[in-house]
Amino acid sequence: MTNPVRTLQIVLTVENYEEAVAFYRDALGLRIVESWDREDGSGTILEVGHATLELLTVRQTEAVDRIEVGEPSSGKVRFALEVDDSVVTAEALASAGAEKIGGPVVTPWNHRNVRMRAPDGMQLTLFTVLDENG
Repeated sequence: MTNPVRTLQIVLTVENYEEAVAFYRDALGLRIVESWDREDGSGTILEVGHATLELLTVRQTEAVDRIEVGEPSSGKVRFALEVDDSVVTAEALASAGAEKIGGPVVTPWNHRNVRMRAPDGMQLTLFTVLDENG
């Protein structure tokens, strides 16, 4: 079977829309693809680059949480974002209102991960793939 999916679009309903747009657009640097402000509500679509859908068992999620945070914490949905430097990006996001909740830690799969909680409550794993030398 061929893959019929062209785009993975994750939709978040947020309480503080302007703060969420500013956080993901300005602090994380995501480009606005489309934005609207209508009588029945507002929305913004941000480009995040290449997307994958990662499905984990509850046990695997708990194992990753223990590595990154020290305890189960992520819930049903967590964004994992590959960035050039997870530590620098985490600092920028913290300056924009995110809370650091774990890391940096080098994982068994040789990524440097930092776990953050965005102002809207979404957990973000920022990861940088390390070379063989770390």
